[in-house]
Amino acid sequence: MSKITRRKFLKSSSVAAAIPLMGSAGNALAKENSQLPDTGIILDYPETTVSNSSQLPVNKAISFNYPDNSSPCAVIRMGHAVPGGVGPDKDIVAYSILCNHMGCPLNYDSTTRTFKCACHFSMFDSEKAGQMVTGQATEDLPRILLSYDKASGDIKAVGVDGLIFGRQANVV
Repeated sequence: MSKITRRKFLKSSSVAAAIPLMGSAGNALAKENSQLPDTGIILDYPETTVSNSSQLPVNKAISFNYPDNSSPCAVIRMGHAVPGGVGPDKDIVAYSILCNHMGCPLNYDSTTRTFKCACHFSMFDSEKAGQMVTGQATEDLPRILLSYDKASGDIKAVGVDGLIFGRQANVV
């Protein structure tokens, strides 16, 4: 049985401790230098017509489900261009309306233009990509990615940016 010297122990310990700290740069380097297959997962989101841009009233949340019937969402025409907005005026956005703190349903407040959780008082800004404003939630609202068909005016849900509450994957 060979003895491990203090020097060897410290050297191997520091290497082992540094590996998790390397993060994505370390993962990219390890992937580049190995024969491992790409483990990236691409979810196959359905393309679902949500509404027509001409039928959306300004500053009123319209409910729909996406990517399945168990995922309540809301689409809103803000009335002015916003980050991630689509449509002729880049003012149409959509979000999951399940609070990412504990899954309570959110209500849209047209006065403050925020989504509010009645359970634990989290608030999310609909004009700033669902940014968390205050409360118990620790992440922004999952944003429903939309596409706009200029010819027909149709608004379609095509994906989700963020993880819907209670899911390990958005598409089940």
